[in-house]
Amino acid sequence: MKRFFLFSCLMLITPFVCIANTVKSVAITAIVEHPSLDQIRDGVKDELTSSGYLLNENLTVKYKSAQGSSATAAQIARQFIADKPDVIVAIATPSAQATAAVTKKIPLVFAGITDPIAAKLVKNWEPTNTNITGVSDFQEIGPQIDFMKKIVPNVKSVGYIYSPSEINSTVVMKNLKAQLAEQNISLVAVPAQRTADISTAANSLKGKVDLIYTTTDNNVVSAYESLVKFANENKIPLLASFPDAIERGAVAAYGMSYYDVGRQSGKLVVRILNGEKPGSIAPEIGQALRLVINIEAAKKQGATLSPEVIQSAYKVIGE
Repeated sequence: MKRFFLFSCLMLITPFVCIANTVKSVAITAIVEHPSLDQIRDGVKDELTSSGYLLNENLTVKYKSAQGSSATAAQIARQFIADKPDVIVAIATPSAQATAAVTKKIPLVFAGITDPIAAKLVKNWEPTNTNITGVSDFQEIGPQIDFMKKIVPNVKSVGYIYSPSEINSTVVMKNLKAQLAEQNISLVAVPAQRTADISTAANSLKGKVDLIYTTTDNNVVSAYESLVKFANENKIPLLASFPDAIERGAVAAYGMSYYDVGRQSGKLVVRILNGEKPGSIAPEIGQALRLVINIEAAKKQGATLSPEVIQSAYKVIGE
């Protein structure tokens, strides 16, 4: 029956209808599940739906998380390659690197990667002429330092916990250290290789820093509640480069919506499904940075927010 239907489609129905009834497949992989990365995944799926693709009708979407394991990320990549989807979306650097290592043919759209050049996924921000394109969550360090000074005006030292195995985090750490030094602000950077190390790393910052700055390091984000607990107990303002941190207990965040990063990534996926080559699409950077504030967290962590800062926020919670 299935063979007869296919034959009928090819011989008796117009080519346009046949194409419209073609089922496309998208495989999504993420290094770990946490709110920011989950929002990227949801944004991709919503963009596909809004572009006319219907799940389980003309589109199938498969999703797998590596649960924080690089070895599992590599295994998922190999499984996806065997499935031969039309597009693979890889969320976060380890998953994108694992996928890029095993295919040069299947279109790969990376999402939520701070520095795809340092990760050796692309050579520059021009079309790659390879199977890879995507959307970066890169943010200039200068505006982030200005943000820190607005929240803690007399800041002299900044704490930063990072995973040394994540290129995104090490790149941010090096740039942050250099640019803070130009303003006579020191950076106390503490490595935490595993999620279980975050609490110990936080404790090492006690009495040494005026604030703690966090980015989307996957270990840090996965253990964010332990970092919030430390900040509350020691009256050290916790700041972030990603808005999702506000709901979890950070005082303030200045960054892009990861759901919007997902929608932007989804647009690239749609272009590829519609026939464009990934190598002809230049990698993009996420847009629309927003300041969000948590008044309740500010009280718990000893941060005094000026009326001007509060009024300038895109969103304020905990009032």
